[in-house]
Amino acid sequence: MIENWKDVQIVPEFCDQGVDCYRLEGGHFLNEYYIVSEAETRKLMNHPEVVGYEVYASLVTATSQMMYYLKEKKKITSANILSILRGALNYPLEESCYKEHIRVHDISFMSSERVFENGEMRGLEIKYCKLATVPNSTLLIGDIIASGETLVNCLRYVIDYYRKQGAKLRNIVLFTIGGTQGVEILEKLTQEIRMYWPGFEGFVTVYYEGIFSCYEEGNRGVSGINRALIDFYWKGGIIAPAFRRETLSMQNPLFEKCTIYDGGARRYEIHEHIEEVLEFWNGILERADSIDKQALLEEKLGHPLPISYEDWLKDCHYEKLDKKTTRWLYQQERGFVEGMRDVSLKEIARQRIDEFTTTLRKYIL
Repeated sequence: MIENWKDVQIVPEFCDQGVDCYRLEGGHFLNEYYIVSEAETRKLMNHPEVVGYEVYASLVTATSQMMYYLKEKKKITSANILSILRGALNYPLEESCYKEHIRVHDISFMSSERVFENGEMRGLEIKYCKLATVPNSTLLIGDIIASGETLVNCLRYVIDYYRKQGAKLRNIVLFTIGGTQGVEILEKLTQEIRMYWPGFEGFVTVYYEGIFSCYEEGNRGVSGINRALIDFYWKGGIIAPAFRRETLSMQNPLFEKCTIYDGGARRYEIHEHIEEVLEFWNGILERADSIDKQALLEEKLGHPLPISYEDWLKDCHYEKLDKKTTRWLYQQERGFVEGMRDVSLKEIARQRIDEFTTTLRKYIL
């Protein structure tokens, strides 16, 4: 975890056309980090029923608004998109540039795949690569960051390629559904890059709905079903206030296996996505009697319960937000916890299995 993470707070940057943007402050970061929240991205992350092209479409408004902001702030000059296959295909970077009149000079493509030996992962290998250099440009990337290994592998490759061509990048703008490890990785990478490009401005990273956490190595969560370095949840992260409000206005989304699930499967292998979601909820149904509901609730909310308003503010990194907003959110969480007293995990699991199979029936039959 980042050393001074407890000192980090989110501050409002802008609110425009239904998009709320917050900036991270107080971490002595080399880079800039933003969290954007918008109705469609909230729906995407609270409802695994959103599949196929709708996954891509959900990100258009928030991405376009952020592109406009970055263009106005002169953070994007000549744009060059790096498409890391195939996660990048979920991010509407080219469409957003077009909408905001940002000229895309070139699009590069790469695929990085895990290499296995005797069933063990031995590393990552660049399998396909078509790179273009646009000197002194802004490199735009869209990628899900969990462990961040793929991103680092690809970026090191791209930077070496630029250096061999005698060119350099001005900055890198990254759009991500991702976790806290991304911040750690990008801080280190900026130090590394500045050793040979001292004028490198760093990363501008835009997180959708929050900077989440990944379950750590050896931690399968209270339910015993979660996957380390893959599944996202709130604990230890920073969640956009509107996303917190919406999630806690419903009974079930907080308990999903992962905030986003597998982005590629949700878009392209919908059957696989359906299997993963149903396998999780059937697993909860089977072991509901042995799961400590209170511990699960604390894990998902990210802090021990009960919690005082002051401690909750610090835990959520909300100290610099409007007091009326934070008071309301705190009370809402207390109401959510109270409302969960009479609801069993079995009820939640049955309800989710029913809702999910009903909504996605056309893909199941």
